[in-house]
Amino acid sequence: MMGAVVSLNALLDERRVWKGRPEVQPVAAQPTGHALLDAALPMGGWPPAALTEILIPANGSGELRLLWPTLARLADSGERIVLVAPPHVPYPQAWQAAGVDLRQLSVIEASERDALWAVEQCLRSGSCGAVLCWPNKVDDRALRRLQVAAETGETLAFACRGQYAAVNPSPAALRIAIDVRPRQLRVLKCRGGLAPSSPIPFTTDA
Repeated sequence: MMGAVVSLNALLDERRVWKGRPEVQPVAAQPTGHALLDAALPMGGWPPAALTEILIPANGSGELRLLWPTLARLADSGERIVLVAPPHVPYPQAWQAAGVDLRQLSVIEASERDALWAVEQCLRSGSCGAVLCWPNKVDDRALRRLQVAAETGETLAFACRGQYAAVNPSPAALRIAIDVRPRQLRVLKCRGGLAPSSPIPFTTDA
């Protein structure tokens, strides 16, 4: 398995694999499950086959509740959901209560150095519906690799990072900041149009 991954990476790096599919219609955006957010985004949901950054003041600020509707829908359709190096051990009852089929949920434990590599391989594989990660130290080059990997595998990629990252540019197709006081979402960057100028109310009790 490892050899196959390395061989695929080598082909991709040498640009010997043609990834264009002009005969295929563009993939529609993935609904977020939050009506106000969908209405505010130019594409009407998560950009497909792309990297989305979720900027948070601290782990557990509502990032999972933001993503659970989408993850539940993907899992229900048989798509694999992968968490790479989550900051806390996932609480099964909470995921079940959110409607996520645990049979479709995988957790990969990895060091900070290996986590981004694992995320990239999962995205490139094309066998996942969504891949979540929580990188602490990541530069523009690494994020760009994740964006390309998401496009290659046609997979939703979510990177949860500290809000300090907002001052730096990002290749992500969508950037959303979660505020806890007041409880709201701020779209900092979005593919397909201008980011909405007003914050979006966000309730994590639903």
